[in-house]
Amino acid sequence: MIVDHIGLPLSQVATLLEALRRRGETVATAESLTAGLVSVVLTDVPGASDVVRGGLIVYATDLKAELAGVDRDLLAAHGAVHPRVAEMLADGARRRCGADWGIGLTGVAGPDPQDGVAPGTVHLGFAGPDGATVRSVRLDGDRHAVRAAAVRVALEHFADLLR
Repeated sequence: MIVDHIGLPLSQVATLLEALRRRGETVATAESLTAGLVSVVLTDVPGASDVVRGGLIVYATDLKAELAGVDRDLLAAHGAVHPRVAEMLADGARRRCGADWGIGLTGVAGPDPQDGVAPGTVHLGFAGPDGATVRSVRLDGDRHAVRAAAVRVALEHFADLLR
């Protein structure tokens, strides 16, 4: 079994991409916590360019607003790690990249808290043709483990949304 950079079987990622292909839909990402890892994993599969439009790496808070269109007042009031930020990242990815679906990730990998938010706190946003949803999770481990788990959870949840 061939696995990608985070331990997810490439066959599982290929199945997700095939689901998008069958639906005639595309996906884009806006990543903070994962800094492009979701896009890397998606594009590890040959033929991904049929359905992966692109992505935004918005690691810095100001870029979340400038590139992904996250509301500046929301960022000022709640910080970058908030469920609504994840939702707006997903919608921003969808709109800016001209995709049917957007996936947005924000969270704290650690080792230290950010804006009073504990390490391992992750918010995953998904924006699609019928609206948006957010999934918030608490993940354990060091920086690498939290980021890898965030990618796995995001892609597994996205696959569920496509079913």
